[in-house]
Amino acid sequence: MLRVGLTGGIGSGKSEVSRRLSERGAVVIDADLLAREVVASGTEGLAAVVAALGPGVLAPDGSLDRNAVGSRVFGDEQARQRLEQVVHPRVRARAAELEARAPAHAVVVHDIPLLVETGQADTFDVVVVVDAPDEERIERLRASRGMAADEARTRIAAQAGRQQRLDVADHVLTNTGTLDDLDAAVDQLWDDLRQRA
Repeated sequence: MLRVGLTGGIGSGKSEVSRRLSERGAVVIDADLLAREVVASGTEGLAAVVAALGPGVLAPDGSLDRNAVGSRVFGDEQARQRLEQVVHPRVRARAAELEARAPAHAVVVHDIPLLVETGQADTFDVVVVVDAPDEERIERLRASRGMAADEARTRIAAQAGRQQRLDVADHVLTNTGTLDDLDAAVDQLWDDLRQRA
């Protein structure tokens, strides 16, 4: 099994690369999806988030109100750390369960937006960083998510800097061209990962 850590800043195109690797046969474990799963309605994780942040983070239907959570933890370092202490260990445990089910010679791609921020780079055989200049990422966020430029800059600034990600990369996919260019780069990456596996 080859364990791959895939990361990239918001708006870099990491999710596109993840999807394309899955299409080529990688076993993809998406940390964002797991982060939702471990705090879904009725889970022990949701109860722990409420205990850490208060009942104001619940929607009327009893599910987690993600906007309320964002408002609560954005700009409050202690609240953010309490949230991470609940979510991160549960996500890692669930990811380990899913990885254990993968075939012996699989390429297992862990899609982790905060791989650098959470200090996980050295736990993978290969780290792949999807990279694009900040201004291009801002334009993508404006086009795809309707974000104002200032909000996009704030989101980018809240993550690890480009150089921090590049410093841990074994492979860098520069995503500044067309989707065909990205496909070609993913093909090359996939060939290399298959050889290593």
